[in-house]
Amino acid sequence: MMAMYSEKVMEHFKHPHNMGEMEDADAVGKKGNPACGDVMYVYLKIKDNVIVDIRFQTMGCAAAIATSSMITDLAKGKTLDEALKITKSDVAAELGGLPPLKMHCSNLAADALLDAIKNYREKKKAGAA
Repeated sequence: MMAMYSEKVMEHFKHPHNMGEMEDADAVGKKGNPACGDVMYVYLKIKDNVIVDIRFQTMGCAAAIATSSMITDLAKGKTLDEALKITKSDVAAELGGLPPLKMHCSNLAADALLDAIKNYREKKKAGAA
C-alpha cells in the first residue's frame, strides 16, 4: 500500500510540518469527507493580510496528513489572495503526485485552507460593521 505513495508524501506523513492546534488562531477552517472519515482543521494567524503562521490537525490516512502538511508549507508567508489560488492540483504536484484514489485528500487540504480564509474574512467584515 505505501509503495503507491511518492517519497515526498511519505516524508510529509512521517514528519509533518506545522502540525498541531493553534490556541490563538485568527481563523479556523474545517473540512471532512464522510465517505472516508478524513477530517482536517487548518488554523491561521494573519498579520497585515499575510499568513504569518499556519497549523493543522488531521485525522485521516497518510495522504490526508501529507496534503495537510504540504498546504501549510505552500500557504505560509502568502497573502490571503495568493493562498486562495492554491489548488488541489498544486498540492498533489508538490507532493510528487497522489494515487487517483487519494486525490480527494488534497481536495480536503485546499478546501480547509479556503474555509479558514473565508471564516477570517467573514469575521473581519462582521467586526468592521
